[in-house]
Order: sequence, then structure tokens, then C-alpha cells
Amino acid sequence: MTELVETIAKALVDDPERVVVTEERDRQGEVLQLQVAGSDMGKVIGKKGRIARALRTVVKAAATKENKKVTVEIVSEDELDQTAE
Repeated sequence: MTELVETIAKALVDDPERVVVTEERDRQGEVLQLQVAGSDMGKVIGKKGRIARALRTVVKAAATKENKKVTVEIVSEDELDQTAE
């Protein structure tokens, strides 16, 4: 799943080198955290969240095929820097 999210995200953003997808597990399944540059957040989220919703729909369909539950979270590098301080 991480490769799928990474491939889609890199096609959307201006700075594909800064796209990072990390995978975590929680009680409810896998959580994929998509990290992009702050300037690319709008491109990944889209107007009214349409691109983010479409990305989550594709991932959910792929996960259902493998009998998994996967959630996609989108964060910017700026948000991660603030939580690290």
C-alpha cells in the first residue's frame, strides 16, 4: 500500500523528492502517513478535499481486495517539525 500512495502522491506534487510515506499499525489496522512539503499540501488535498478523498478511496479499494483496513493521513513537513519541538 505504501508504494501505491507514494506513486500517486509523487505524480501530484511539485517536489516529489519530499514525499514520504510511513506505515504504522494500530488496533484498527494500518495507518499510512503521507508527508509532503507544505507548499504541496493543496495539491494533495485538492479543492474541498476531493483529491484526498479520491486517494483514500483508491487505497480503501486496494486494501479491501487484500482484506485489510487501511487509513491514510496527510501531513506536511511543517506540521511534523512543530510536533518534534
